[in-house]
Amino acid sequence: MGRAIYLDHAATTKTSDVVLKHMIPYFTEDYGNASSIYSFAASPRRALDKARETIAGIINADAEEIYFTGSGTEADNFAVIGHAKRAYRDSGGRKNRIITSAVEHHAVLHTCKYLEKEGFEVYYVPVDEYGTIDLDKLEAAADEKTSLISVMFANNEVGTIQPVKKIGEIAKKHDIVFHTDAVQAVGAIPIDVRKLDVDMLSMSAHKFYGPKGTGALYIKKRTKIDPYMHGGAQEKRKRAGTENIPGIAGMAKALEIAAAGMEEEAVRQRAIRDHAINRISSEIKEAKLNGHPSQRLPNNVNFSFRYIEGEGLLLMLDFYGIMASSGSACTSGSLDPSHVLIAMGLSHEIAHGSLRLTIGRETTMEDIDFTIDKLKIIVQKLRSMSPLYNGR
Repeated sequence: MGRAIYLDHAATTKTSDVVLKHMIPYFTEDYGNASSIYSFAASPRRALDKARETIAGIINADAEEIYFTGSGTEADNFAVIGHAKRAYRDSGGRKNRIITSAVEHHAVLHTCKYLEKEGFEVYYVPVDEYGTIDLDKLEAAADEKTSLISVMFANNEVGTIQPVKKIGEIAKKHDIVFHTDAVQAVGAIPIDVRKLDVDMLSMSAHKFYGPKGTGALYIKKRTKIDPYMHGGAQEKRKRAGTENIPGIAGMAKALEIAAAGMEEEAVRQRAIRDHAINRISSEIKEAKLNGHPSQRLPNNVNFSFRYIEGEGLLLMLDFYGIMASSGSACTSGSLDPSHVLIAMGLSHEIAHGSLRLTIGRETTMEDIDFTIDKLKIIVQKLRSMSPLYNGR
């Protein structure tokens, strides 16, 4: 196989060497429980406080508004369930409506489906051909029964960045709490929760070269929300459980590094991304770019190829040492086409032939050229075996 090219950074990133080095002392030396009162707990407690301050500063929040979780998925569940149930109870059952989008990550979609079974009403706002939410329909759906709007910051499959500021304005106008799943966006593009009128925001460390198993939820002061886990008094009694100090310290360090180099890295990744898009568009027939052509994450390339099955494409790319995805890592075991692409209006046939390439810090222009050279060969070979392809 020779070389190995990892192009699935939207699924996960490796923990950087600097981050890992920063975490190790909290496993081996400063391993005390941060909630304890003896002096041995002082260093872990300082690490916890510093991490909260670091993350808050990067998104323009206050330290006490950052709550640590075990993942981005947990943060999404915490936000959606925690606020929906609290608002329902406080309103005497009057506020039982949630607004979300048709292209959310399953961490939000499945949570909303769960709440529907509990008696909540959920409105799924449609998107256009680029995966951008329909703002008019969102605002039309915002009635007096609505307690929560949950719309992702940037899509994990096609990379489309949503008009978050406008969504925040609509939510504020109608006195509705606004949550955004920013798992793909944090560490990749600048985020200011104050300017965006965001009330809750989810993030996950392993998307920006931090450790797996660590996430966080920003909750704006005075936002009403029920505790997600019960037990101890950790996280101001909102999320019980002994704090994962190594993971939390690693998350803060990883985000600090990402924020410091964000502008320069975004420019570099956009150049590689656009080069890939231009080559695929011009050199492979019947290849459709998915997602917004400009309002997309710097590292995301997503195409659908007619007369191709995505599974075959991935297997043959893997033969050449190229690791990619046909969509979300959470759905890679499913034979169903991407719900995101279907919501964008693609047919099942075309949606089945999707390929997502997501660029990382170590990805080079040479890596992309090698990948596209092999992709051209693979597409031609797979199409030659398709009874539907006539060589056009």
